[in-house]
Amino acid sequence: MTSSALAAVLFDMDGTLIDTEPQWMGAEARLAAEHGIPWGAAEAEALVGSDLWDGARVFIELGVPLDADAIVARLVDEVLRGIDEELPVRPGAIELLHELLDAGVPVALVTMSTRVIVDRVEAALTQRLGRAPFAATVAGDECERGKPHPEPYLRALEQLGADPARSVAIEDSITGARSALAAGLTTIGVPHAVDVSQVDGIVHWPTLAGRTLDDLAATLGEVRA
Repeated sequence: MTSSALAAVLFDMDGTLIDTEPQWMGAEARLAAEHGIPWGAAEAEALVGSDLWDGARVFIELGVPLDADAIVARLVDEVLRGIDEELPVRPGAIELLHELLDAGVPVALVTMSTRVIVDRVEAALTQRLGRAPFAATVAGDECERGKPHPEPYLRALEQLGADPARSVAIEDSITGARSALAAGLTTIGVPHAVDVSQVDGIVHWPTLAGRTLDDLAATLGEVRA
């Protein structure tokens, strides 16, 4: 399949495009520690890619005496401070994004982070790239049902007017990969904080470093063959 057959590419954000998973995990660990809640790698990994309010309910069930909105607001505030200091990008992500934009392939951002974080990241990437990176963005606080439900990706596809059968999603989380698959997308899993390769039906890439538009088109062709 040629690159011209690629209708759109949809990126997850945290852990896929930018390296903010450590910031989320740090904020969650500090919240747990404040309330004497045991918190380790298993608990942290279980929340990767999840809807923030679903994660907040986990903390409430464990005994954090705050409501879900207050928990989300606290976590988001901590992550925003980290983004303000530096926007850490994942290996190969900016280079691939550059190539897609040069080729005129529509790109969407589909994340469970909130709109305020999306807007901050989009502004920083626009400055870095010298142009707006996304033709569509979907934030977690705009969805009735977050990942692993397909709604976030379906919203992005609708905004783009893109055919899911000719589009590719790139994800680093189990919940995110399942969301993209459920939306009918060819899904590439690039591991970071969790081993996303365990999800059936995805294509596993160890990294985005060195990957190109032609690689995306070839993967789409192989999956749809």
